[in-house]
Amino acid sequence: MSHKNNLEQRAQKIILESGDDGIMQSELWKKLGVSSREGSRLALKFEEKGTIERRKILHEGRWSYKLFSKKEYVTLDTINGCPCMICQEIDKCFEGGLKDPLSCLDLSSWISPKS
Repeated sequence: MSHKNNLEQRAQKIILESGDDGIMQSELWKKLGVSSREGSRLALKFEEKGTIERRKILHEGRWSYKLFSKKEYVTLDTINGCPCMICQEIDKCFEGGLKDPLSCLDLSSWISPKS
């Protein structure tokens, strides 16, 4: 695994583990041991991908950003009832495969149930 990918994974993990309280962007840089410039680039990249939310806040008299993860831990409760768990064709299921999660009606119905 490249240094860049490892750094991104460590950053995502730190942000996720900060929970609902989030983490100051500057605190993330310190934990990762990177410059503020590199830390800012990571945060912007994650925000563009939609994996985090950056909120501008006044912290110790200065404007800064606090980072919040948009991801959640997967637990047994979060996957309860997922049709993939009992699908007989799971070994053929991949993007562009015989079965495709992007067009699977069972999976789509489970993700977005009708009200």
